[in-house]
Amino acid sequence: MEKGLSEILSSHQGTKSDLIPILQDIQSNLGYLPEEMMKDVSLFTRVPESEIYGVATFYSQFRFTPRGKNHIMVCTGTACHVKGADNIIDGIKRHLDMPDEGVTPDGEYSMESVGCLGCCALAPCATVNDNIKSNITLKDIKKIFRRRK
Repeated sequence: MEKGLSEILSSHQGTKSDLIPILQDIQSNLGYLPEEMMKDVSLFTRVPESEIYGVATFYSQFRFTPRGKNHIMVCTGTACHVKGADNIIDGIKRHLDMPDEGVTPDGEYSMESVGCLGCCALAPCATVNDNIKSNITLKDIKKIFRRRK
């Protein structure tokens, strides 16, 4: 169940030490950190917006754009990189008509590259909504990511 910002803030005291838990709560409830909410977080915690952005951009868990309904994480660690992860990323982008921002215009898919998924023996690999896809080839992309037209 999605909580509103006032409900999220009411469960915190409004101190600087609440900043990360507040950001985590917002993202947990909304799926991302809406920029328009950062001013209210700043007023509540008395932390400048610039510092909030500094914290949020430092930690890779935070994002300022919503994810697609189906989220893809492509491994770009050493084993996956050597076995063609960059080609897989390009192939997925082409197949899904995905812009560089990483979310398809219809909001169906989003994608990010990650340093390692811990599946090096299955390289190149990716996850789609936490389901591992292993030994991916360019031919597999059409089967994995069927588009509804």
